[in-house]
Amino acid sequence: MVGQAESIEGVARPTPEAAPGQLRLRRESSETYFNLVWRKFRRSRIAIAGGLIVVGLFILAIFAPFFSPYNPVALNMQEGYLPPSSLHFIDAEGNLHLRPFVYGRKQVLKADMTSSWEEDMTQRYFVRLFVEAWDYKLLGLFPTNRHLYGVDEGGKIYLLGTDRFGRDIFGRASLAGRISLSMSLFGTVISIIVGSVVGVISGYYGGAVDNWIQRFVEFVQSFPQLPLWMSLAAVIPITWNQFTVFVIMSGIFALLSWTLLAREVRGKVLALRETDFVLAAKEMGASDRRIIFLHLLPNTLSHIIVVLTLTIPTIILAESFLSFLGIGIQEPLVSWGTMMREAQTLQTLGFNQWIAAPVFFIILAVLGFNFLGDGLRDAADPYSIV
Repeated sequence: MVGQAESIEGVARPTPEAAPGQLRLRRESSETYFNLVWRKFRRSRIAIAGGLIVVGLFILAIFAPFFSPYNPVALNMQEGYLPPSSLHFIDAEGNLHLRPFVYGRKQVLKADMTSSWEEDMTQRYFVRLFVEAWDYKLLGLFPTNRHLYGVDEGGKIYLLGTDRFGRDIFGRASLAGRISLSMSLFGTVISIIVGSVVGVISGYYGGAVDNWIQRFVEFVQSFPQLPLWMSLAAVIPITWNQFTVFVIMSGIFALLSWTLLAREVRGKVLALRETDFVLAAKEMGASDRRIIFLHLLPNTLSHIIVVLTLTIPTIILAESFLSFLGIGIQEPLVSWGTMMREAQTLQTLGFNQWIAAPVFFIILAVLGFNFLGDGLRDAADPYSIV
């Protein structure tokens, strides 16, 4: 009968309807764990989108000078608070151009004694790729003056406008990604290392060791994170060099971020330590260090990677908030939070809305890492039906 298993000499034989599913399970059982995780991960469109967003932000941060036709740290007071450039394909005479162009800018004085920037229709500058502009070192090693985009000589193009010092906001936001992303990644790695090691040791030994470690974890968790971060960041001397401030700020963010992972890894290790492969390793005389770092810790790796991707956006938001308040990253370092500091006053934000453009980089980073983390969390269990 169709849909039921037929039997020959007492042995069940799958029907044609059941065979494809069994063949799929047999094929998946012969693949490695990481192959199964990748197969399930790439089925999630939102996870792929999050991964592309994260990769794009890292590319912008690493190659920031290449994407900046103008020096993002050089001052140009004559072009302060310049609005974003408008790309045109049709000129004032109604002629269509295949190559986009921008008009020149001129500052006009209004009747209320305020000034504004307006387009000068008599000056037209076409957008070009791989132009020569200011000198820099690609990846800090190779001297070059090539940039991704620019306009004809004499023109200026600012995709997101300029700040009060006339600096290109898009170029500065790309450069700020180096600090915001690297600091969040560095702080997360520290918290991952501490949390995973503490969690594995606590779950493996149990007893008094587990009891004392968990009491210490609860003690650390009892501190309110934001006020403690603010107080610790506020006591950093302004005379310290940039690298020291970077390391100290990363350590501050990692200080309270490891406890949740330690609890979760401990619970997973409590279940793993009674499995056959761990008991077999003990019977064969394996040391505790070998069991912890070669057997237990690798089996929690998928969970650790998920926590890694979900902790990074938390630190990005914390750094942006502290820098926005002026107690985080300070000039000459630039992060997304320090760029948002210019949007503190309603007067500035009311007349120059593009100053808040770095907030979109923060939103993209948080959404990208969250989408990526959700996809990794689902893919970490490749044998689930959903």
